[in-house]
Amino acid sequence: MNAELKSLIDEMFEIMYEFRGVGLAANQVNLPIRLFIANASGEKTEGPELVFINPVIVKANGSAVAEEGCLSLPGINGEVKRNKSLQINAYDMGGNEINTEVDGFLARIIQHEIDHLDGVLFIDRVTEESKRPIADEIAKFERIYRERTAAGELGSDADIQAEIQKWEQKFC
Repeated sequence: MNAELKSLIDEMFEIMYEFRGVGLAANQVNLPIRLFIANASGEKTEGPELVFINPVIVKANGSAVAEEGCLSLPGINGEVKRNKSLQINAYDMGGNEINTEVDGFLARIIQHEIDHLDGVLFIDRVTEESKRPIADEIAKFERIYRERTAAGELGSDADIQAEIQKWEQKFC
């Protein structure tokens, strides 16, 4: 494992714990790599710290609706339908293949974080009934995003592409 990547993953865990999360995708912290971390306990001293590099859901079964929130949209929660169990294939920090079945809360975390890597937010999956009470909060986040983009506070598409190329040269 590249020492710089390990350091970045350690920083991701610190950020996740600081903001009381249970998962964090690399693109949430401006890292254009297909990686996420998870600890279903949400506590540094409890539960395993999991790293998934290049994750793929191989098979999914069942469905359940439960409330979700997200570190990217603090204070917004909504009911989301997800698969109850899944088989995931990925790599860990040591480059070892992960091919395992998970269920329950960890399966929900994995699906949520893979959605991030695919450019999908949980609010894109919130049930219609659950979306009504949070519509104003979502609109507020969208307005702030448009304002910051217009003010040049967020990177352009060219800036983002240059950042991706930089990371590809480092880690590929």
